[in-house]
Amino acid sequence: MNALILALIFWLGAWALNVLLARSAWAGRRAARIFVPVLFGITLLVLWEGLVRGFGVSPVILPAPSDVAQTFATSTDLLWADFKQTVLKGALSGFVIGASAAIVTAILIDRSAFLTRGLLPIGNFVAALPIVGIAPILVGWFGFDWQSKAAVVVVMVFFPLLVNTVQGLRETDAMQRDLMRTYAAGYWQTLAKLRLPAAGMAQAADEVTLQLKWVTQAQFAGYYVTQDKGFYEEEGLDVTILPGGLDIAPPQV
Repeated sequence: MNALILALIFWLGAWALNVLLARSAWAGRRAARIFVPVLFGITLLVLWEGLVRGFGVSPVILPAPSDVAQTFATSTDLLWADFKQTVLKGALSGFVIGASAAIVTAILIDRSAFLTRGLLPIGNFVAALPIVGIAPILVGWFGFDWQSKAAVVVVMVFFPLLVNTVQGLRETDAMQRDLMRTYAAGYWQTLAKLRLPAAGMAQAADEVTLQLKWVTQAQFAGYYVTQDKGFYEEEGLDVTILPGGLDIAPPQV
């Protein structure tokens, strides 16, 4: 119980210090803006430690931060092996493969009306499928090693990036393309200097409607946080987020 009392005393002291800093002349300085959240995080850890020690909470239910740090320090070899297996081999390789394949395929679609009519509808359809339905199939194909994780990332990256890159390549208007032709620029020069840069950015004040695959839930939190923080507006986007449902198919909206 002594640990809990000490943690509460530390929490009250840190709270008073934060209030004092917020009302002082140092409040607007960079050092204070960094110190306050750091102190808040340390306070949470101390309070967590005190609650676990004071009430004798089982480490199976809630381990203390000191126990977590100790386990982390003694398991660095295992964690590094997991990091290489999951992040470097699975996530990173899948992202590189998916993004590269999507950009190359988007360029091929841009040059072929047949691929535009045949592949884009499939891309829209697969992009709307929930990953929880695709992942078991990929695990069955590639096994439980990192290859199946990379395949899941490839599917997650490839089709959304393909659809958006194709749309981005069409952002340039006829006058811009005619101007490139007057400079005797070929297809690849126009692609590299005009169309690919245009595909990587939206025009200012673009109105964008984001149709979610399902009703509002935790997996879409990033979209709402980005909107709340004003990051869309900083990029010149007027984003409207529409929740999904049983009667809504995103590719048809």
